[in-house]
Amino acid sequence: MDASADTPDPRFLEGAALFDAGDYFEAHEVWEDLWRERGPADRRFYQALIQAAVALYHHARGNHTGAARLCASGKRYMRPFAPAFAGVNVAEFWRAVEARLAGGSEGPRLGL
Repeated sequence: MDASADTPDPRFLEGAALFDAGDYFEAHEVWEDLWRERGPADRRFYQALIQAAVALYHHARGNHTGAARLCASGKRYMRPFAPAFAGVNVAEFWRAVEARLAGGSEGPRLGL
């Protein structure tokens, strides 16, 4: 989704649906294609989403160190988009990601 666009890119929504379903690797794949095409205005936003998805994927496979590193860098990348961008509440999103990485049973959801 370009910051000036009226409607989101279908790939953004597809990735969000996959992410919400807990299909983090698949969400990352969809968003990566979109990320490659984005301009500098919103490229870091997609990179942050990708890193969140990969962090959760690594966490599910026991790579907690890698998950924590990706979470930290993803939060940094998304910080300029706070408080919200493309329908994503930045603070709530990262609270949910961090809760899941800390052992919470609920996976974060974009709910788009």
